[in-house]
Amino acid sequence: MDSSLKSVLVEFRASANAFLSKYEPLALVFGPLLVLLLARVLQSFLDLVYEAGLKATCLSFFMATIKLIPGVKRRIDSEKQKVVEKLQSSGNSKRESWRTELPMAGLGTEVIEKMKSEKQNDVVWQGKCSGTVYIGGSESEGHFSIINEACSMFAHTNPLHLDVFQSVVRFEAEVVAMTAAILGSKVEASGGQICGNMTSGGTESILLAVKSTRDYMKSKRGIKKPEMIIPESAHSAYDKAAHYFNIKLWRVPVDKEFKADVKAIRKFINRNTILIVGSAPGFPHGIIDPIVELGELASSSGICLHVDFCLGGFVLPFARKLGYPIPPCDFSVKGVTSISVDVHKYGLAPKGTSVVLYRNHEIRKHQFVAVSEWSGGLYVSPTIAGSRPGGLIAGAWAAMMSLGEEGYLQNTKEIMEVSKRIHRGINEIPELFVIGKPDMTIIAFGSTALDIFEVNDIMSSKGWHLNALQKPSSIHICVTLQHVSIVDDFLQDLQESVTIVKKNPGPINGGLAPIYGAAERMPDRSMVQELLISYMDGTC
Repeated sequence: MDSSLKSVLVEFRASANAFLSKYEPLALVFGPLLVLLLARVLQSFLDLVYEAGLKATCLSFFMATIKLIPGVKRRIDSEKQKVVEKLQSSGNSKRESWRTELPMAGLGTEVIEKMKSEKQNDVVWQGKCSGTVYIGGSESEGHFSIINEACSMFAHTNPLHLDVFQSVVRFEAEVVAMTAAILGSKVEASGGQICGNMTSGGTESILLAVKSTRDYMKSKRGIKKPEMIIPESAHSAYDKAAHYFNIKLWRVPVDKEFKADVKAIRKFINRNTILIVGSAPGFPHGIIDPIVELGELASSSGICLHVDFCLGGFVLPFARKLGYPIPPCDFSVKGVTSISVDVHKYGLAPKGTSVVLYRNHEIRKHQFVAVSEWSGGLYVSPTIAGSRPGGLIAGAWAAMMSLGEEGYLQNTKEIMEVSKRIHRGINEIPELFVIGKPDMTIIAFGSTALDIFEVNDIMSSKGWHLNALQKPSSIHICVTLQHVSIVDDFLQDLQESVTIVKKNPGPINGGLAPIYGAAERMPDRSMVQELLISYMDGTC
């Protein structure tokens, strides 16, 4: 047997040498290397197609090729800089007078007067902003004064030192428990293990939920190349989470009603999927995604479902009690594994307070970071920040305790009624239409008769600060208690703005309509991202 095998090998060697003798030695050396190089290039191209899609990849390749032409890249960069400068034009002149060094002699108590003087430069925001300030009334009285005093009383505290500031530790636990109860922790279907922590805002809550889900699914199913699927209406914080935590993100178009398309999401689920997402409601249009259907999909697929309640957490549960047809979308829904909810929005707490909740401790434990080998001692931290402002936690507790269920019911009643009035008022303007059927206090509207961004510019000139949206081009107002007394003013100004644009179409001096319009139509989305990054780099 050994001799037969040896003879076969000798014969194969002779045949191979005879065949290869026809080629130059250099060809034999570099041929395989060239094949490997081409295979690597092809693999990189296929990876790009997988990441961004064929259309986006081809467009990116085309634009990169165009920029190789002498003078083209320089011209593109020049035009981009003009756009960035236009976006920054209102702030650049002010920055020149900003301080860059400590004063030689401290100002002492005079610093308060200087701060009051600087505050006079803020724009008039009372009743004029979409969202932004959710508490009603003057900033120096009523509910404002309560949370201001609470924050001041505990400004020196830090829950990292839980053995010292036990009051703040209790406040956080109670804020989390009370928020969880609002979102279904007391119903049997929740499983009775709802837990969570306070964070600095909705973005951190979402980041933590995504990070915890990634690590949980890795330990449970061994997923090392995680992917998550979100509707295109989901908050941009998921893009940030995907970027930070190396997760492949699939953004799926919404359906005709601007809700998450469950059938479309199902098509993207594979063995690497860790998470799907729904919003209650979505930031752009105020529409609740089909959470029950998403929960069924998550359960049947063995994956997690995060619900973004950042806007709706302190409105929708109370709206349901007031008789509004709000579908189930909290922990009473099977399949929901985590929820983010901002207390600093409709919870009327100070800015910088949110809550992330999990269905059980098995998921939440992946949120924590424990360090056992640090020379500074044993260390464990629940959230992204180590030290956290106890004053904000105290302010959130004060807000919730001072309002109680009756307070939130009354606030919800007022803002839901105002939202309906604005909805009706917009529908009465022939040139405008409302996007979808808003479930809550966000009303988005567009136009097929005129440039909606030009309308937004006119509204801005009248002191309003609304949100410009895309896909489709539209703007929205997020109704707060600040708008209760100025509904008629808003609708009148909106009607006047539409009339002005209709009579005199075209951008106004200093308006941003051309930039918004061009950005939405620009096929190379990477260029839009570059513009945004350049703008931010020169702003902060």
